[in-house]
Amino acid sequence: MEKKGRLEGKVAIITGAANGIGRATAVLFAAEGAKLVLADVNEEGLKETLDRVKQEGGEALGQPTDVSVEAEVKALIDLALKTYSQIDILCNNAGIGGDLAKLETENEETWKRVFGVNVLGAVFGSKHVAAPMMARKTGAIVNTSSVAGIRGGAGGNAYSASKAALINFTKTSACDLGGFGVRVNAVCPGLIETGMTKRVFDYARSTGKIEKMGYRCELRRYGRPEEVAAAILFLASDDAGYITGQALPVDGGNTASLNLPGMKA
Repeated sequence: MEKKGRLEGKVAIITGAANGIGRATAVLFAAEGAKLVLADVNEEGLKETLDRVKQEGGEALGQPTDVSVEAEVKALIDLALKTYSQIDILCNNAGIGGDLAKLETENEETWKRVFGVNVLGAVFGSKHVAAPMMARKTGAIVNTSSVAGIRGGAGGNAYSASKAALINFTKTSACDLGGFGVRVNAVCPGLIETGMTKRVFDYARSTGKIEKMGYRCELRRYGRPEEVAAAILFLASDDAGYITGQALPVDGGNTASLNLPGMKA
């Protein structure tokens, strides 16, 4: 692994690290010199990510964590502080998709679980890194939201509402922490092939429609986890030192138009 050093000397926590965007972010952060503390409820996938990082020369440790449980998130933060004595970056990446139920058939438990992971997970993580970051007057928090939090039609009701809430939490927490030199931003991925979207991509391949995936984006294609990880790296690094409270779409231009590619041509 060739280390480029943009995160040299920094300690980063990444939740939802067992696959997809979380795994891609872990590998990229390690390549940039960060020491990693990785978390996920998927213990097998988490171990695979840890092995991947270590095989390529990175330094990482992992802890199975349900981010919807505050005590587990606090234990994760405590582990990072006990091991490395500092936390420079928190990536609140863990998320679940919920369902596509119609309004009249919504399930209470689905909403509670989706908001517990997608919103409260970020709240708990941010809450427990706030004090150590504020004490050092430096730090970066990057939340993984979604284009579903920006516009309708990109996800189910519970999922979309949770991602919109996460964008707003990004802005309000940025206001809380800005005076202490701590930045808070979000990325909003569009259609990316990850564990969460695997069923959709598997169906597209099985029906010969994979080439149509992402055709409604201005770039006419779907995205890769590594492309979102690159945006997360930017927001987490000193290169984004004057950026806070922002939600950056990484969506191939999906939110730049009325979802009709070429309509201005």
